[in-house]
Amino acid sequence: MFEIGEYIVYGNHGVCRVEDIGSLDISGMDKSRKCYTLQPVFSKASTLYTPVDNDKVLMRRVMSNEEALDLMEQIPDIPLLWIENDKQREEVYKEALRSHDYTDWVKMIKTLYARRQERMSQGKKMTYTDEKYLNIAKNCLFGELAIALDMDKDKVEDLINERLEQINLV
Repeated sequence: MFEIGEYIVYGNHGVCRVEDIGSLDISGMDKSRKCYTLQPVFSKASTLYTPVDNDKVLMRRVMSNEEALDLMEQIPDIPLLWIENDKQREEVYKEALRSHDYTDWVKMIKTLYARRQERMSQGKKMTYTDEKYLNIAKNCLFGELAIALDMDKDKVEDLINERLEQINLV
């Protein structure tokens, strides 16, 4: 169980802060069932409510500062998810997002940067699908790293881009 004030990753909503734990006064809701009240950190416009025992949407603690620093060091060595078939590639991206594994997010971002470079060298733009998944993966990864490293999301993006420049992906 998470604690009030703790940061968690909740589904594809990204990093959320646990604001409260308790029963909700909503008709049709079992009053004895405890729920988390979650505030998405990078989207203040909404509040989320989910049962403490929810097993349908993945919830996990945000990576630690040490895990974040280790991940940043490993970025150049993390492999790509290179798949030629568009439909298969999209399925792999969806699965990577569902897994909530930040190493998979790095793989996606690196792959999509490489695909963007390849398409640009052919005089083509990035596909809508690739751009969509790149933005989702970046939001997930950069948001979590920003909390773990206690820095602004834009600064995290700059640091990641520096790491990717080392292997000519930016």
